[in-house]
Amino acid sequence: MLTLYVAVAVSLLVLDARFRYLEILRQALGVVTHPLQQLAHAPARGLAQAGEYFQSVDALQDENQRLTHAKLESAPQLLRLQQLEAENARLRRLLAVRDRQPASGQVAQILYTARDPFTRRVVVDKGQQDKIAAGQPVVDDAGIVGQVTRVYPFVSEVTLITDKDQAVPVQIVRNGLRSVVFGLGNGQLELRFMPANADVQVGDLLVTSGLDGIFLPGFPVAKVLSIERDTAYSFARIVCAPVAGVENFGEVMVLAQREAPPPRPEPAEAVDGAPEEKVVKARKKRPQRH
Repeated sequence: MLTLYVAVAVSLLVLDARFRYLEILRQALGVVTHPLQQLAHAPARGLAQAGEYFQSVDALQDENQRLTHAKLESAPQLLRLQQLEAENARLRRLLAVRDRQPASGQVAQILYTARDPFTRRVVVDKGQQDKIAAGQPVVDDAGIVGQVTRVYPFVSEVTLITDKDQAVPVQIVRNGLRSVVFGLGNGQLELRFMPANADVQVGDLLVTSGLDGIFLPGFPVAKVLSIERDTAYSFARIVCAPVAGVENFGEVMVLAQREAPPPRPEPAEAVDGAPEEKVVKARKKRPQRH
């Protein structure tokens, strides 16, 4: 009997992995178990809220005063930044350069980590009811956190960039070299496909290149921790640490999906409006001079 149950379980796992037959059932179970999950986390949330409520008034006043000073100190930089953004937009219009897509989204709260101990995934409190879709990038106040990979009616599953199945196209800020960073599954990342003699240094900052059509360019991803160069291998082993708090619980922002890239241009037309292919055929038909 145990062998029969094991065979049925393995068959269901294979069918679900290959054909997604149990996706509807998984959605239904997510709806049913959502109240139970909320109830199970209610005591922890209640204790956390009680602790925040009983914070001393002096601590709150000190924090308020510190934030006020920080706001005043950063006011000149913010005002200058607004002026620089306006100047940048004006120059782009003069040069007929396409404006960068704005980064917009909605804030989500990380509820808990996924049940699979061999993956790096978290669950946030936004789902289909909040118009979340699979593929949307997730960031925090420091950089890229991950990507939405599975959506339920009330919650969504986010795969962190440190997951072993996650890859992000990146670019080195210092020299503009492009590559791909992969998760190692242990909280770190690896910059792959870089030649052993590539100009990469410890401490280099990696940002998204935007070549995958998912992440907007310019978001911080990781910093280079160590570099191992061996002449016996074509590529260097470069280990990086994520910039964002991917292993911490807190609030994140689920960014809106990027706009579709412009369509591929049609083949260039030759002189007199004739397609290039026709011109080539016409040249082949011309008699050669001796």
